[in-house]
Amino acid sequence: MIEDRKPPSRLSGFRVCLVGGAFFVALLAVLQPITRFEDCPNYGGNGNASAFANPAWDFYLTLLLPGWVFLVVLEQTLSVTRRGRGGVDVALRAAGAILVTTIASCCLFVNVAALCH
Repeated sequence: MIEDRKPPSRLSGFRVCLVGGAFFVALLAVLQPITRFEDCPNYGGNGNASAFANPAWDFYLTLLLPGWVFLVVLEQTLSVTRRGRGGVDVALRAAGAILVTTIASCCLFVNVAALCH
């Protein structure tokens, strides 16, 4: 008997990475943080300020970004992600998703949350 198996999805292993990236883009669009150092409330002075209108978002962003990386790592352990793929392909996809997410979250944190500090 011949089985008609669907090929694995091209997005398996990257779903949380893409959805999380879209979430953070939408979140930053809604929050509208300061993007230029010259626009910071403490420009030309000392002290800490926030790039957000509500300074609590500095803390929330600090929690959300590592959570996103954790969810991407968790997705890589699911059997659905590995279905129909060889070991090298699974490892490369996992490394790529984790690397992209880690770099994006670090760059986002440094560029936005630490801008006015």
